[in-house]
Amino acid sequence: MNSIEFASQHFLFGLIIIPLLIIWYIFNCNKQQAYLRFSDTGFFNKLPKSWKAYLRHIVFALEIIALSLFIVALARPQSSSKNQKINIEGIDIVLAMDISSSMLAADLKPDRLEASKAVASDFVNGRPGDRMGLVVFSGETFTQVPLTTDHGMMLNMLKDMKCGMLEDGTAIGDGLASAINRLKDSEAISKVVILLTDGDNNAGSIDPATAAEMAKLYGIRVYTIGAGTRGTAPYPVQTFSGIKYQQVPVNINEELLQQIADETGGKYFRAETKEKLQQIYDEIDKMERSKIEVNEFKRLHEEFYPLVFWGLLALVLSLILRHTIFKSITD
Repeated sequence: MNSIEFASQHFLFGLIIIPLLIIWYIFNCNKQQAYLRFSDTGFFNKLPKSWKAYLRHIVFALEIIALSLFIVALARPQSSSKNQKINIEGIDIVLAMDISSSMLAADLKPDRLEASKAVASDFVNGRPGDRMGLVVFSGETFTQVPLTTDHGMMLNMLKDMKCGMLEDGTAIGDGLASAINRLKDSEAISKVVILLTDGDNNAGSIDPATAAEMAKLYGIRVYTIGAGTRGTAPYPVQTFSGIKYQQVPVNINEELLQQIADETGGKYFRAETKEKLQQIYDEIDKMERSKIEVNEFKRLHEEFYPLVFWGLLALVLSLILRHTIFKSITD
């Protein structure tokens, strides 16, 4: 039940007359007293005042209450009850993330993998209504999290993800195919894969172009992200004196990633910094938003009947008191 609304609000301006009537009553109150001439009225001060002298204003108060209630009733106060029917077009999203050893390069701070994990976690937190899944790949592929609404588990798996979990290499085709396999039977209106890698396809048994065709067949959009700066990037190398960073070439197959995105109706992005990667996820977040339709049904209920009842009751009571207990001589 919502707050009260008025169908004819202009009648409420009639309430202005109430304070005017009260002022008029106060100024004219003495005229209602009876007067007698006496040479000395001192003895009247010792007489107790009748209870009628105190309660005689009840008649006017009841009349004012009745008039106020009638004015508000004319404005037709109404309450309303609302029912909502919400239709949500859900989105199923699988993150396919490269965990090959090259993801330890430090061109994205602190390194590509940690930056990717942090930004992906923010993305998951920002979409509480969607089902999420996580596929990791390097030389082979593994489903870390099947499609689920348990985002807590998803965040924990992202946090524990690290290089060296799988055989090294970059099997982009296999990683994409595993993500597609998690989405192909989904009944969601929109099915999305966000594939992040920092290299070229050099392992696995499935050609990335074939995996892209599979995604298109199942109506799955693939957003591809190339993570890494251009030219060379600092990469940690174990030496006798500890870990040192050496500049190694960055070899991201942008043509392949662009082809996958174009084939499936997605988009390719290049993330050269962590900040740029955050912007990319924000852009994908805006493009892939659940559609929510709200159908609202509103029913109005007239609330003036009690006002009329109590107004009539106050008016009748004032008339009875005026012509009985508080009857004046002039009446």
